[in-house]
Amino acid sequence: MSSSQIAMCNNNNTCEVEILQAVGYLPVFLVGLLLNMAALRVFLAKRAMWTDTHIYMLNLAAANCSLVFFLPFRIYNAFHHLDRTHFCTFLISTHYINMYASILTVTAISIHRYLAVKYPFHTRTWRSKKVAAVVCGTIWVTVVTICAWFRKDNDPRKLVTCYEVSQENTLSLEFLVVLEVLGYLLPVLILVFCSTQTIRVLMKEKDEDTTVEKRNIIGIVTANLIVFVVCYTPIHLGFLLRFLSKKNTWDSLKLVRDFWLVCEWIATTNCFLDSISYYFLLKQFYFETADQQ
Repeated sequence: MSSSQIAMCNNNNTCEVEILQAVGYLPVFLVGLLLNMAALRVFLAKRAMWTDTHIYMLNLAAANCSLVFFLPFRIYNAFHHLDRTHFCTFLISTHYINMYASILTVTAISIHRYLAVKYPFHTRTWRSKKVAAVVCGTIWVTVVTICAWFRKDNDPRKLVTCYEVSQENTLSLEFLVVLEVLGYLLPVLILVFCSTQTIRVLMKEKDEDTTVEKRNIIGIVTANLIVFVVCYTPIHLGFLLRFLSKKNTWDSLKLVRDFWLVCEWIATTNCFLDSISYYFLLKQFYFETADQQ
């Protein structure tokens, strides 16, 4: 750690969080890089077998890979603070663009699966790789546009470190509403509804010929729901707490900051926890390949 970070530990008793910042992201980077690159490799190697579902999963892997690629800057910043420049704004924006691209892609997968299971004959008319590619493209355009629109919220003059906005300059109310409603509440409600309904429909059917496929689908939607709630609920609670702390003089401001930093790390672990979803889909790849041989 740098001397400034050691001083911060001594003065504010935040050594535990600083240690997490220093070493917590390293295993996330290593495991996330390994699993996501492996998933991308298999996806690309078997592209002849792609369906619209695989397009969504490929987009999810791409978002996670993009997040992982920039984690070394965060790891370095934990040991030696980077200068607060527009490059820091770019790093913060890139991190959250990929995070929300992942959130919206998981939401799209959930809707896609629900409609396919609930209305299998009706959805055949519009289910295609082209439609999936358009949806994924729309997701990226949306998150990049929102991030560009509110880029001043992460202006270098508002930062205390390269990755942390000062307590007095947390998100604006407008940006907070967009992140909380469009980036979390709406997706989680859609995810819970679609996931539970998909599982309910599949559990009611008793067709033994498709048992393996149904188990794969149940595994994917269950994994997506659990990973989403575990990873993204704390950070959006953290957004709200930081905003409220800006409006109030609390004795627990240090605790709010520490909670926020831990929540950011938890959200970042999503980049390799999504590999649970990859596992079920890639297992389906191998089953289909074996059946064709």
